[in-house]
Amino acid sequence: MSKGFRLLRVEYIFSVLIPCLLCIYLNDYEIISHIWLLAGFTFYAITGNTLNDVIDMRDPDEKETLERVEGYGRKEIFVLSLASFVLGTMCFMNDILTTPILGLYLVVIVIMVIFYCIFKRIVIVNHIILGISHIILPYFMIKINAGETVNNIFPNMGLSESFILTAITSVAFIGQMVHEMIDGDSLARLQPRTSQLVIWIASIISIIIVIISFIITKYLIFLPILFFPLGIIYIFRTPRTDLLGRTSLKDIGIILGNLMLAYLVILIIAP
Repeated sequence: MSKGFRLLRVEYIFSVLIPCLLCIYLNDYEIISHIWLLAGFTFYAITGNTLNDVIDMRDPDEKETLERVEGYGRKEIFVLSLASFVLGTMCFMNDILTTPILGLYLVVIVIMVIFYCIFKRIVIVNHIILGISHIILPYFMIKINAGETVNNIFPNMGLSESFILTAITSVAFIGQMVHEMIDGDSLARLQPRTSQLVIWIASIISIIIVIISFIITKYLIFLPILFFPLGIIYIFRTPRTDLLGRTSLKDIGIILGNLMLAYLVILIIAP
């Protein structure tokens, strides 16, 4: 396989597909009924990743990005981003024509992702933006596409799935914090003791949310997500000054994310 396929960074697709598949599993939807949205989000994930690289290529400190795109120009990477955006948009159109409100949600997602790519050094705010654009809104779009809406605008959410969605979002929130510490963005610009405190507080809150959601919903099948905040607390048991460029640690997080994606697929297709 051509090494150029590394430019697509498909290993990150799990971040936007997991909430979609979670919605399908919790509501017992037919996955084939949402295939166009899943395809659209897959292409849009590639769009976001490649657009992020186009922006990061201007920064000489982004060594990981520069090594990955070595031999390629910014315009060439932008072509990949534009192509995946067009393909993803065409996939979304199949459902937007039937349910126009999905188009509004999609526009909001695109604006949020662009904002994140340009201003991703903003502390905390960007983590919230990323969580909304990559987890909450895609989940909502699957619900709306299934016809479960309030006033044909908002998704009709049950109590159990609201708690599970909140738990997944909180775990993803702290995962993104560690990711950006490794990349030298956002929290990495704070003092080590301050970033440790922020991550500890976020992790403890996440653990509380996850435990409460399990108690209320009885979805013990999602118990493995509890190990993510526990693991992050262990990583930051002392202030860290050595995470910048620790791609091995980031790779482990990506692999775990993809394992969770595979787990969800099994839950959906299992009899």
